Amino acid sequence: MNPSAKKFSLVLAVAGLLAGVAVLYFFPPGQTWFYPRCVFHQVTGLDCPGCGGLRATHQLLHGHFRAAFALNPLLVVILPMLGWFAVAGAVKVATGRELSHPFRHPAWVWGLLALVVVFAIVRNLPASPLAGVTAP
Repeated sequence: MNPSAKKFSLVLAVAGLLAGVAVLYFFPPGQTWFYPRCVFHQVTGLDCPGCGGLRATHQLLHGHFRAAFALNPLLVVILPMLGWFAVAGAVKVATGRELSHPFRHPAWVWGLLALVVVFAIVRNLPASPLAGVTAP
């Protein structure tokens, strides 16, 4: 792919992301029909690690950090890491140079995987303070 096509695809990706963010900002997930429902939750009745993520993101876009954390603490905690990956990927596509980042070591991947698994288990325990906070 030539450099101008890469930059055009980056512009399209950013425009799509901004359009998605605008929709999420103006249309609350709990009150709008067109957002997807969690298949895992529908089938099992349990909350997956991502359950409540759309509503948490909607709350973050409106500056309600406590409400977002209550809906999906994992998303709020790992959002800076996800942002770094997005910025690093965009810089690589736009300029061709790779940003150094602290998340290269495999221990980060295994640690994040362990965090997601522990979060998924804890949020589904009946006595957990995280139990049921994502129910619509």
